[in-house]
Amino acid sequence: MESFALVLIYLLIGSQLRRLPQFPADTGMVLNQYVLYVALPALVLQKIPLMTFSAQLWMPAVLPWIILLIVATLVLLVGKIMKWDRHLIAALLVVLPLGNTSFLGFPMVEAFFGEQAMPYAIIYDQLGSFLALATYATLLCAWYNPQASAPSAGQMARRVLLFPSFIALLLALLLKDWPYPEFMQRLLDSLAATLVPVIMVAVGFQFRLKLDGKEALPLGFALMVKLVLMPAIALILLLPLQPDGLLLQVGVFQAAMPPMVSAGALAIGAALAPRLVAALVGLGLVLSFITLPSWYWLLQQVVS
Repeated sequence: MESFALVLIYLLIGSQLRRLPQFPADTGMVLNQYVLYVALPALVLQKIPLMTFSAQLWMPAVLPWIILLIVATLVLLVGKIMKWDRHLIAALLVVLPLGNTSFLGFPMVEAFFGEQAMPYAIIYDQLGSFLALATYATLLCAWYNPQASAPSAGQMARRVLLFPSFIALLLALLLKDWPYPEFMQRLLDSLAATLVPVIMVAVGFQFRLKLDGKEALPLGFALMVKLVLMPAIALILLLPLQPDGLLLQVGVFQAAMPPMVSAGALAIGAALAPRLVAALVGLGLVLSFITLPSWYWLLQQVVS
């Protein structure tokens, strides 16, 4: 709980820094870029070599894709029944299946389950959420935005393969059996330690909450699916497979994360229900500080 309290304090610091004129409007974006290009790759290089390979490691990689297919089908079905606007449906298709599994997921997983859980969280994010953002979400935004051209397969491949944390993941797997020199290990440890405070300060700095009464029903539907139904689906899918208890908890916990900020930015940039997306990302973040501890408590009962 002390780690959880620290995460909340970092979030509060970020929200208050936004009020100071010394911090320009793009401060949150700059902090995000630092995390993406420095702290996150350092964390991947630090944690992945500690991972013990097993036959169950495919689960956190495949789980987010199965959930994505289920949720996308549900959105299309409900959208057709409710006769929602196609751009609203598209916004939900882009934002709803993708959780904030790195910017929020990593700090929360470490706070609740400890450092030993991080390799599972990284696999879920890099081989699941991140790949889905770079392919599925990007294609949908281009498809529904008439002013954007769909990226080619080569462009998407380059986007994935040249992304810093993905490069770090490949390097970490290649160097798994080679211990880092002491100086290199100390460097990685110090850089990785900056990830949680910088991420949460950036999230707090960028936090916005805009509501529109006409979009209350799809917003409520989306929040229920993202914060309640998706982790429940993950639990139902994983339990029959009898995975390691820590893997089970991390998989469900990552599925319970609120909507991904980057997916929201993609949807807003494509003019897909921007008010709904902003409210979904902002309110989802706030509510997750209630739902995530609740899921943690439930998972403790399941594995005990």
